[in-house]
Amino acid sequence: MRNFPKMIMGFFAGTIGALAMLCLFHFTLLGKGAELSINVDATPVARDVRPVTSFAPIVKKAAPSVVSIYSSRTVKIRQMRNPFQDDPLFRQFFGDQLPNDGRARTHKEQSLGSGVIVSPDGYILTASHVVDGADEIKVAIADSKTEYTAKVIGADPQTDVAVLKIDAAALPAITLGDSDQLEVGDVVLAIGNPFGVGQTVTMGIVSALGRNGFNFGGQQYPIENFIQTDAAINPGNSGGALVDAEGRLIGINTAIITGGESRGNDGIGFAVPVNLARHVMERLISGGKITHGYLGINLQDINTDLAKQFGLPDQNGALVDDVLVNTPAEKAGIKSGDIIIEFNGMPVTDANSLLLGVSESEPGTTVKIKLIRDNSPQTVTVKLGDRPVELAENDKDQTGSKPDTSKMDALDGVTVDDLNPDVRQQLRIPDNVQGAIVTDVAADSNSAEAGLQKGDVIQEINRQPVASADEAVKVCNAAKGDEILLKIWRRTGNFASTRFFTVDNTKKDTNQN
Repeated sequence: MRNFPKMIMGFFAGTIGALAMLCLFHFTLLGKGAELSINVDATPVARDVRPVTSFAPIVKKAAPSVVSIYSSRTVKIRQMRNPFQDDPLFRQFFGDQLPNDGRARTHKEQSLGSGVIVSPDGYILTASHVVDGADEIKVAIADSKTEYTAKVIGADPQTDVAVLKIDAAALPAITLGDSDQLEVGDVVLAIGNPFGVGQTVTMGIVSALGRNGFNFGGQQYPIENFIQTDAAINPGNSGGALVDAEGRLIGINTAIITGGESRGNDGIGFAVPVNLARHVMERLISGGKITHGYLGINLQDINTDLAKQFGLPDQNGALVDDVLVNTPAEKAGIKSGDIIIEFNGMPVTDANSLLLGVSESEPGTTVKIKLIRDNSPQTVTVKLGDRPVELAENDKDQTGSKPDTSKMDALDGVTVDDLNPDVRQQLRIPDNVQGAIVTDVAADSNSAEAGLQKGDVIQEINRQPVASADEAVKVCNAAKGDEILLKIWRRTGNFASTRFFTVDNTKKDTNQN
């Protein structure tokens, strides 16, 4: 049974240059027999320019809420068998103590991170990767010699958010801000325990909002909406606080981009917005786990060329590349080439805004989606599914073989061929994918510049389906206008999807230097 937050709203006035209304929200969440009380202040930060000589009052307000997290896990390592293990001569000297006998060895791995106290009775927000796989978790409160053993209430690897609980009372809980109110240029402070040197505060600004699509050392989070900051974030800061100029929590520090081997700060750090973290936290506490809504579509953003080809007034919306089989989107009738412009009353500005809206909705929820299909607005109703933790991928290995036959030039510099059974088997192309296989793309061609690659399957040209190489050539030769709209199917490793892009249909000037 889920019990949703009760909100008590109070108003109070204050003067900062002029009269402003402040809204302080007190949330109580019941779940698993426990009560969670958090303070949320959604007032926008004062942005009138004024000199600041010290951030000490803000640090004194926020820093006591930031804790150090020490975790350990047992790792098994199977050593290579010693080639001399059965040699009688060696056994004469070593007996049964001969090392590397092939048996599994175990050792303890220690890791360090940070966390933020969000309730006086011991609930702590941190990053999921800080406590992933941990056998034991210890929490040290700032300026205290007391360590607490922490319990993982729940973790969501898809957003990199986790909730811990320690058995304590009257703890210094931080006030949560409203990350939707952030603007690029706002001053922020990062608080954590970098490299284990002890609690450290660094300052910077919000460099960008809504960042997504990053791969952090091989880890990519399916649901991303990061705050980017140049406040120094280093190993050990993960799970720590990013606070605004009022000392309110507006993000959970999670990752950095660094070009060196030191793994240190290069001025590009990322934090999970507190609104997303709070959404995940409340579900984890009330139910012990979190599920995310799921449509079952592959999306891409709309650039100026695509907007022109689809007859759109601007670049808002998300273009449906592909609809996965037996998914909520397919059952609702959503098709490849649709442009989704609204999700359940929320305008869709790009692919990531739609992904966030879907992921924050409960599976089983029925939603209305507004889309444009063939220049005609439509509305469909979809019952959301449960997003898989790992979306299914084809686990067969790439053969690496390529077709060696060619048909004729279609787009300038592009050679295509028919999809025969041998080609399908070699490139793992499903039977339901129809089109012409690209066997060569000239490096200096417009198509190569647009992103067409050898091995792509051209499925549509200017919204017209093609089923063979001859059809592709015929449609291309008849194409008019300065640009051609292509829909292609592409395999990248174990992942395959469709994609739209435009190709310049004018001749390249090969005489230019």
